[in-house]
Amino acid sequence: MRVEPHTVDSVVHAIKRGARGLPIVRDNADRVRFVRLLFYLNDEYRDEFWERSVITLRTFERPSHWPERRALVHILAWTLMPNHFHLVLRPAIEGGVSKFMQRVCGSMTTHFNAKYDESGSIFQGSYRGRTADIHGDEYLRHLAVYVMVKNPFELFKGGIEMAIRNFDQAYAWAQAYRFCSLGEFTKKRESPILERNIFVDLFGDSGQFKLFARDCMRYKLELLQQFVQV
Repeated sequence: MRVEPHTVDSVVHAIKRGARGLPIVRDNADRVRFVRLLFYLNDEYRDEFWERSVITLRTFERPSHWPERRALVHILAWTLMPNHFHLVLRPAIEGGVSKFMQRVCGSMTTHFNAKYDESGSIFQGSYRGRTADIHGDEYLRHLAVYVMVKNPFELFKGGIEMAIRNFDQAYAWAQAYRFCSLGEFTKKRESPILERNIFVDLFGDSGQFKLFARDCMRYKLELLQQFVQV
């Protein structure tokens, strides 16, 4: 599966994986830079030397000489993993998803190669994109949990099974994890990256989302246990 057809009214789950399963980030500076990319490259205006332009500014501050920001996409959820990332996007303009993904992946590859003296794309082919909204609200609810809870739970100390067994502790950890949008969605921190409206409309509030996520993760644990018993 590559990229399903979509329009400006679509919700797209975009996934980009590292070539041969290799890491796309190696240290915390790489991860912080990824978060900055989600903001600074999500703009119809493009400054080729944006890092130089914002180096003296506060986090997510834009230079005064840049034109008014016009987003390419609305970012509804995201998580950065060691060797891939997930983005749930809604195009703000026609072709916004492909343009945004091209910018992010191109910038990450250029930076990675320069920093680590590597060459070639760090990613495995084109990004995969599934048009999520055509599958209905229930799919969107599960997608929100998959991106913002299940994936960071895999990074929890002891792995995903330990995270599910200690759900409240792992959920609080995921909220504090800076490289996932759960903390932004539940308003544990503020950032201009995330647009919360669609998932807020689906769940009502962050408390309902947590309850739904708990049920999803318990079901996931049951599946893991069945697999072990086979």
